[in-house]
Amino acid sequence: MSLLEGIRGPRDLDALTVDQLGELAAEIRDFLVREVSKTGGHLGPNLGVVELTIAMHRVFDSPKDAIIFDTGHQSYVHKLLTGRQDFSRLRSEGGLAGYPQRSESPHDIVESSHASSSLSWADGISRSFAMTGQSNRSVVAVVGDGALTGGMTWEALNNITDDNSRNLVIIVNDNGRSYAPTIGGMAHFLNNVRTRRSYRSLYSTSRRAFEKFGAPGRALYRGIRGGMHGFLSRFTNNEALYSNLDIKYLGPVHGHDLRALIEVLEQAKNYGAPVIVHAITEKGRGYQPALLDTADQFHAVGQIDPETGEPIEVASKPSWTSVFADEIVHLADGNPKLVGITAAMLRPTGLHKFAEKYPDRVLDVGIAEQHAVTSAAGLAFGGLHPVVALYATFVNRAFDQVLMDVALHKAGVTFVLDRAGVTGPDGASHHGMWDLAILQVVPNIRIAAPRDATRLREELGEAVLVEDAPTVIRFSKGSVGTEFEAVRRTADGVDVLREAPHKDVLIVTVGPMAKIGLQVAERLAAQGIGATVVDPRWVVPVPESLIGLAAEHRIVISIEDGVRVGGIGTRIRQDLRAGGVDTAVTELGLPDEFLEHGSREYILEQVGLTPQDIARDVVAQVLGSKIPVARPLPDDAPVSPRTHPA
Repeated sequence: MSLLEGIRGPRDLDALTVDQLGELAAEIRDFLVREVSKTGGHLGPNLGVVELTIAMHRVFDSPKDAIIFDTGHQSYVHKLLTGRQDFSRLRSEGGLAGYPQRSESPHDIVESSHASSSLSWADGISRSFAMTGQSNRSVVAVVGDGALTGGMTWEALNNITDDNSRNLVIIVNDNGRSYAPTIGGMAHFLNNVRTRRSYRSLYSTSRRAFEKFGAPGRALYRGIRGGMHGFLSRFTNNEALYSNLDIKYLGPVHGHDLRALIEVLEQAKNYGAPVIVHAITEKGRGYQPALLDTADQFHAVGQIDPETGEPIEVASKPSWTSVFADEIVHLADGNPKLVGITAAMLRPTGLHKFAEKYPDRVLDVGIAEQHAVTSAAGLAFGGLHPVVALYATFVNRAFDQVLMDVALHKAGVTFVLDRAGVTGPDGASHHGMWDLAILQVVPNIRIAAPRDATRLREELGEAVLVEDAPTVIRFSKGSVGTEFEAVRRTADGVDVLREAPHKDVLIVTVGPMAKIGLQVAERLAAQGIGATVVDPRWVVPVPESLIGLAAEHRIVISIEDGVRVGGIGTRIRQDLRAGGVDTAVTELGLPDEFLEHGSREYILEQVGLTPQDIARDVVAQVLGSKIPVARPLPDDAPVSPRTHPA
């Protein structure tokens, strides 16, 4: 039996020698490459924290001691050490989540994978322990160096250092990267620490010197190592980083040296006040294909060949992201006012090609969405047109800035929201399902949801011409779907995708839900029910022609992959009433729940957004057996659907 197979919980580590822990680390790396290559997932970040996670669980007593990851994509090793070694369905329905999840284990504390929040969690938990007399419990926050670019981190540090009598350890996992290399002044400082010759030479020279004396020398080296870390940090001026925070700094420590990590974490645990431990690690460590990947060192991978790191399957169609990446460069070629902004996700959001061609026109502000949005408002005031590219789930963090800094000031800023709707394997915190409901309350905002690649190019071009209000383009994760050409386009831009001779049902589809809408219409036609299918293209504000079409039909069905509470369907219903149209509206979308991880198809099926489910309900509404009931036919002649199922 391997060492890893013998680990059922963190305390099993206590029986292993440090050398055996090193063997365990090698086994874990082999396991991660073998298993994650089958399922896909966050490989590079986890390869970089193997020794760090082993050392944490050796020194601290989880779950009595609370361990918080920022962000949770680096928690695979933590899962392995806390008894979760079945990775066969990682990030799939019924399998392990890709992030910490309380329903999986009491060792998982924080489920949200939005970066830079861990120190606020740690502040609250440690204060709670102190206020309730639980002085024997520690709190450990593992913060990737990229998270230090987020404002919440510094707000939390400010409060942590105002009350420095708690058992709180902050581990800065410094690998120089978030997704891609970390940017900003903080990154420059840490990069200097990481590469400074004085640190590297002192560390390696002292170790070699003591190694010459054999076992006694190694023992002496280990004994003085804690003091050595302090000396090195002072000598290389690392403490200057935290000098004004009144917080103890230990490091930098080699993030793959188990003895060093265990010793420095024991010092931190016993200090009795907040401590920052600065660990220098290597993302993708031990796996050459990851180390050679200059883009993101295998931050997240699909199914790959474990030997070569090459993808097993290559998408036959371009992704939504790649279509945007090419089109924004095309638009920038003809419009020098266009600039790009992203929050530590240059490549994932598709701005990398823009940055490669026009490096002075693309800004990466780090994990700081709020700053990105307000900075964009400033750029617009100065005469530019910013395009802010974010994942849809992360625009939630900057709502106030969209509302008060962009919209209130009538700033021409375009927001491009990638991974909108159901994203699948990354679970609750990564589904981009709230953007439509949240953003449509912003006055004068205009929101577009392209159904295919052609419409993405078209709507993006329209968005960047708007100079007096925020515009939003939102699209899905993965490959673009089938191109659906319109039968006709109304004067105000609504695409009619299908029309029937008799107007029973108007199906309004949002973005990629056009495919489902057309499939529903086919099923209804087989039942003798006429359906018109439209894609508004710009779903907010509701186009006038859509209100006119609704008045001509017996019932309206809206289909969106956003939360239906306050969604586009709700907006349509309200605008119909305001326009004096009494056609009933059925608003189909996602429930106001936190949806688990699983494939997009599986999740849509679970929530009833399939052609069969929708068509069955529409038939019942047309027949008058389900609310809302369709208006009667003008001549009161009932529709008689055929007997075979929808």
